Amino acid sequence: MGFSYDDEQVLHDVSFTAREGEVTALVGPSGSGKSTCARLAARLLETSEGTITVGGVDISTADPEVLLGDYSMVFQDVTLFDDTVIENIRLGRHGATDAETLAAAAAADCDEFVQNLPQGYGTPIGENGARLSGGERQRISIARALLKNAPIIVLDEATASLDAENETQVQDALSRLLAGKTVLVIAHRMRTVENADKVVVLSRGRVVEEGSPRDLRARKDGIFARMCALQSASASWSLKHN
Repeated sequence: MGFSYDDEQVLHDVSFTAREGEVTALVGPSGSGKSTCARLAARLLETSEGTITVGGVDISTADPEVLLGDYSMVFQDVTLFDDTVIENIRLGRHGATDAETLAAAAAADCDEFVQNLPQGYGTPIGENGARLSGGERQRISIARALLKNAPIIVLDEATASLDAENETQVQDALSRLLAGKTVLVIAHRMRTVENADKVVVLSRGRVVEEGSPRDLRARKDGIFARMCALQSASASWSLKHN
């Protein structure tokens, strides 16, 4: 597939398969086209050329509302509304009961922070969740996705802005969300793709490497191996100087 922004080609002949029941990770330098691929996969953008298929069906021929019913998306920037915690989670599935909504919240580890709120799940969270931390907002987003229980999950670096403690909690919640799903994850931190089934490496809008994390790490002259080495060196420097 290909894609252009304002006549500038940003994806060139990109082709890969995200298999059912597997985690496929998109990695690459900033501006390589990772997030664009994710949005094209969910038809939030339309391809300039080529086709994207789900279960053999060209998604450009599908009703957008029906198509989105098959997707759950967890992005770094979470959209929340000036309502209670439980109603923000219930947006994941219209008509869900309180019991179903609270079960999804518990699976996303929301209970931990909600018990400290003045009205529990009935606490208003402010415009765009202003009264919550980044990790708490992310767990509400994951609870929504768990409640929706769609077969396809798209994650656009859902933990990139979190500190180590919050990232661990969110990753635990994500592990429950991803079980048995078809998953497309956009990652900037190489440690978030260690358990992926397949890694697709993009550079300047093209697929340049593809394989398991272990195989790509073994290619010492490859982009993935270089990114892993750079991030490992950066983490070591930070540890020594903190």
